[in-house]
Amino acid sequence: MDIAAIFDIDGTLVDSVDLHALAWQEAFARFGHDVTFNQARSQIGKGGDQLLPVFLTAAERADHGEELEAWRGARFRSEYLPMVRPFSGVPELLRRLRRAGIWVGVASSAKPAELEAYLKGADIADLVDERTSADDASRSKPAPDIFAVAIDKLGVKAANSFAIGDTPYDAQSAGRAGIRTIGVLCGGFSEDSLREGGCVAVYPGPAALLACFENSLLSKK
Repeated sequence: MDIAAIFDIDGTLVDSVDLHALAWQEAFARFGHDVTFNQARSQIGKGGDQLLPVFLTAAERADHGEELEAWRGARFRSEYLPMVRPFSGVPELLRRLRRAGIWVGVASSAKPAELEAYLKGADIADLVDERTSADDASRSKPAPDIFAVAIDKLGVKAANSFAIGDTPYDAQSAGRAGIRTIGVLCGGFSEDSLREGGCVAVYPGPAALLACFENSLLSKK
C-alpha cells in the first residue's frame, strides 16, 4: 500500500511566517491600507487569492490587487527570502519517512521559484518526490485544490495520506481533499486552533515529530 506524507512548507518546514507577514504589511501600507503585522500574520498560509479579500473590497482588488500582490512578492524575494531558514530536524524527518517507504510530497501556496529556493535552502530538494505550488491550483488553501493535485501527482489515495501543516488552513484544505492532517506549532498557531481546523494530532515541530515517529500516526499506518 502506497502511503504519503504531504508537507506544507512555510511555517512547517521553514521559519518564514513572520517574514511573509512583514512583506504583506509593507505591501498593504504602500497601497494605502492600514493592516497590522498581527492581522497579516493571522492569514499567512493562504495564497493571495484567499488573503486579499480579507482586507480589500472587491473594488479595491480590481483596482490594485494584482499590483499589490506583485509588489509583495518582489519585496519578499529581494528582502526576506535570503533570511529564511529550516526548522531543526527537517532533513532528518524526511529521510526517516523515506526509510519507512513513505512517499514525500510538498503542497504549498508559494510560487514555484520561492518553493525551489526553500527546498534547496533546507537541503531537502532531493528528498521530496513531488511538489505542488501556487501554479498547480486555481485556488489556494483553504480550498482543497493544492492537496488534491499533490495526491494525484504522488499516485496515492487520500485515505492513505497525511498532510503536515502549521495552520488551520492546511487542515481545512487537506480535509476537503479527504486527507487527515498532523499539525505543528512552529508556525505560531495554537494547538486549539489547529485541532479546531481539523488536525488529528499536533506536535511542537518537525524535530518533535521525528522524535515521536514510532508512536505517530505515520508509523501506525
